[in-house]
Amino acid sequence: MSKFSKKKKEMPAVNTASLPDIVFMLLFFFMVTTVMRETDLKIKPPKLPEATEVKKLEKKNLVSYIYVGKSMNGKIKGDVIQLNDKLSTVKDIRNFILAKRATVSQNEINKLTTSIKADIGTEVGTIYDIKNELREINALKINYSTIAVPRKK
Repeated sequence: MSKFSKKKKEMPAVNTASLPDIVFMLLFFFMVTTVMRETDLKIKPPKLPEATEVKKLEKKNLVSYIYVGKSMNGKIKGDVIQLNDKLSTVKDIRNFILAKRATVSQNEINKLTTSIKADIGTEVGTIYDIKNELREINALKINYSTIAVPRKK
């Protein structure tokens, strides 16, 4: 009889005690780093004009975006206006801005900004019509979205 016997050793089970910690850590990471898209563009993504003097908007929850560009599939001729997730006309801008005003408090109404994200090829007449509609409902704080470029020396 031998002094040492050869026993077949089994692999120990995998310790899964820290698995819930890892899962919740990954879940928290993705919740923090994920950006939710506010609108789904139904127009071609606008090629924004370039500008040297730009300023970032401070409170983005007080900004209403008006997208202006060409139709995604080309079926609609001319410039197309998109408010939130639907294609609209200039006459729909009034209800869009008034609905936004209804969601904010009375003292924040004067801080509401309308941001126009217009394609570089948008006709001036379309922008003029949008501005007139905004003027009629006293939405005078207008921002034009641009791409920042360095100043030429």
